[in-house]
Amino acid sequence: MSEDGKVLRVGNASGFYGDRFDAVREMLTGGPLDVLTGDYLAELTMLILGRDRLKDPSLGYARTFLRQMEECLGLALDRGVRVVVNAGGLHPAGLADRMRELADRLGLSQARIAHVEGDDVLDAVRAERPDALAANAYLGGWGITACLNAGADVVVTGRVTDAALVSGSAAAHFGWARDDWDRLAGAVVAGHVLECGTQATGGNFSFFQEVLRGGERPGFPLAEIHADGSAVVTKHVGTGGAVTAETVTAQLLYETGPARYAGPDVTARLDTVALTADGPDRVRISGVRGEAPPPTLKVGVNRLGGWIGEAVFVLTGLDIDAKAELMKSQLAETLDALGKQQPEQLRWTLARTDHADAATEEEASALLRLTVRDPDAKLVSRAVAAAPVELALAGYPGFHLTAPPDKGTPYGIFEALTADPADVSHTAVLPDGSRVPVEPAPAARELEPLPETVLPTPLDPAVRAATRREPLGRVVGARSGDKGGSANIGVWARTDDTWRWLAHALTVEKLRELLPETAGLAVTRTVLPNLRALNFTVAGILGDGVASRARFDPQAKALGEWLRSRHLDIPEVLL
Repeated sequence: MSEDGKVLRVGNASGFYGDRFDAVREMLTGGPLDVLTGDYLAELTMLILGRDRLKDPSLGYARTFLRQMEECLGLALDRGVRVVVNAGGLHPAGLADRMRELADRLGLSQARIAHVEGDDVLDAVRAERPDALAANAYLGGWGITACLNAGADVVVTGRVTDAALVSGSAAAHFGWARDDWDRLAGAVVAGHVLECGTQATGGNFSFFQEVLRGGERPGFPLAEIHADGSAVVTKHVGTGGAVTAETVTAQLLYETGPARYAGPDVTARLDTVALTADGPDRVRISGVRGEAPPPTLKVGVNRLGGWIGEAVFVLTGLDIDAKAELMKSQLAETLDALGKQQPEQLRWTLARTDHADAATEEEASALLRLTVRDPDAKLVSRAVAAAPVELALAGYPGFHLTAPPDKGTPYGIFEALTADPADVSHTAVLPDGSRVPVEPAPAARELEPLPETVLPTPLDPAVRAATRREPLGRVVGARSGDKGGSANIGVWARTDDTWRWLAHALTVEKLRELLPETAGLAVTRTVLPNLRALNFTVAGILGDGVASRARFDPQAKALGEWLRSRHLDIPEVLL
């Protein structure tokens, strides 16, 4: 913390369950820090933790965090850094108990451990969906604030919004009121930039060659938050990667949708975010406007959908299409012999990775992928394990698989519901064990219409006339991700002139033309002039969510890079 307390330095050491283990130590030793956050949860993670809890009711939290604290709890206490994480998953009370046991074992019984609970609404949801495995309301940051105000050194939560780790910490430090909408919105935007760790410092960045030179690992980000809600995103000196307006823009666009970024504590207006350079590896976020949150909380529900299995056939050399058709027809005949015992879903995709006259066998080969789903594990196993092996000596020449066929694994279905905040027991459990109910935020019943978006002046027609057929990614960056069964694709222009072209050229219709997989799906375009960006939401492209594995890229992580690879006529002046 700065000497006068005007700046709160909040870092991140985890963007998902399985992120770099050493990041906690790196952040604690790399430079000044007041709060260290870690995001361990995602829609898929909740399903994984739900299956853990089925096997052992004492589990359901991110066990990695305990091992990280075994190494670093003493270090955090010595440096006066408070730790705020959502690693509690489905069992924050259990993780808090394990943390106290760990602190006692390490001789650090002075550590004050608190947790936030109440997000688990499984019992209520099971009344309507008895097969639900996990059901959690997305809580805000005020439970975290209460724990920190009570002197907690470590706060573990269950399913809070990712940005709440930062906004709850900032609200505690600065004493913000529940309706300090602009300040809260600024902290939420900073939290959204931090939540995915190194995605803000050059990870998963379209122009990675500019920021990850020599294959270096990017450092984890931190934000210097001010009392007015503005922040400077930066990283510890000497760490890899870079913090630029573009790396921050990329993360701002990640997994967002409309200009109103709604949360349980505040609705942040993404169309008001302003980014300015503040020195090397420093980007200032300012101007963020906030509004009251919506009247309901989001509830994420995970349930098991059935079994999924996959077999990948290698087709080599000549007659690739004919070989693929032979494999499909032979397998169909084999399965027909089962009569009514057919798998519920059977899907084939052919990836033409082969090259003519290839110098290596791998380069001469294409991949034919079979994906099978059914509630019955035996039917899945029969289709992807037994039947293909039976055809090994009876089908196309050169028959082999990329790996031995599996017998199938369970897959999950994600569903987003809503709940009345009054029906959710948001509770802060303080270091002394006392329990403090957290009142819902004052919600907005009706919001004013957003101001009409003004598109930039188009490029002069004479300038636009001279074009060259090139990949879109020559002039724009993109970042994509999942939101339940939908995906978002954020696209930003690198220059003002490119923005003047992009805002008019990349319409919903053009996106559908470039990405044929979006045909028949609802696509919404949001214009964000301050960021020189467009954000597209593609509804339903991920089926029943990440865990359902509905497509080749189930989390839509590379959807934006596919878009950048597509060719269209680009004005030569921009190239």
